[in-house]
Amino acid sequence: DCLLSRGLGDVYKRQTYMSTQTMLRILWLTIMMLGPLNTARADVITLYAAGSLKTALSEILNDYRHLHDIQINSQFGPSGLLREAIETGETVDIFVSANMAHPQTLATQGWGETVTLLTRNQLCALAQPDIKLTNNNFLETLLDKNIRLGTSTPKYDPSGDYAWEMFNKAEQIYPGSFKILSKKARQLTGGPDSPKAPETRNQYAWVMQQYQVDVFLTYCTNAVLAKQELPELQIIQLPDNLAVGAKYGLVIRQGAPDATKKLAMYMLSPEGQSTLHRHGFTAD
Repeated sequence: DCLLSRGLGDVYKRQTYMSTQTMLRILWLTIMMLGPLNTARADVITLYAAGSLKTALSEILNDYRHLHDIQINSQFGPSGLLREAIETGETVDIFVSANMAHPQTLATQGWGETVTLLTRNQLCALAQPDIKLTNNNFLETLLDKNIRLGTSTPKYDPSGDYAWEMFNKAEQIYPGSFKILSKKARQLTGGPDSPKAPETRNQYAWVMQQYQVDVFLTYCTNAVLAKQELPELQIIQLPDNLAVGAKYGLVIRQGAPDATKKLAMYMLSPEGQSTLHRHGFTAD
């Protein structure tokens, strides 16, 4: 496995991945047995996708370009902002969100076809090196009035919504937690006015290096990329009673060229799923 998969450790289990890969191969063969799609080449495919997918999906897109000699334009960012851009008329053929809700909204509005689950992620915590945060003292530490907590921006970035979901779980364990955590959380990324890291920097490593917060809740895959840039950072897996999983939904625009559907099928194929797995994502 690559460094990302090793860095995540026991966040994900290979057994689950392998059983899913078998099902995906069966699905892939079934689709191909139905007959070839119309292979008339589109001049260009435009893809918008969640920022947390940038590294993995860019690799998948490059592989697909080499196989099919097709132009694919891609833009990555907070899923909610990308959905809004689509709703205001930007021409996009395929949209991949860090939740199922944004693609479903577009499908309900008539913009998109059926929403498909592409992959999964988990919420983790990034902590400064001097913070004594563990799986066992997780909630107690986050509730400490001296601990500065950072998240992404709810509604605009699903990572922020997942953080609030964790706050709701905390409320069931220790009443009053939701009010404390939601009030203290600094929404530092994913919003329309959030400061962006320099082009060559990882967003979360950059935020942590500014020392604006002691702990930042983000996807485990983002946390591993941040730690690659700043090895002194800690990655802490959420305890089971606070764990939150992320589902990534894919939707294709109504009337998009068949080449778009072929790209989507490649992302769902064993080859595409293998790349996602190497970057720390999982299937069902």
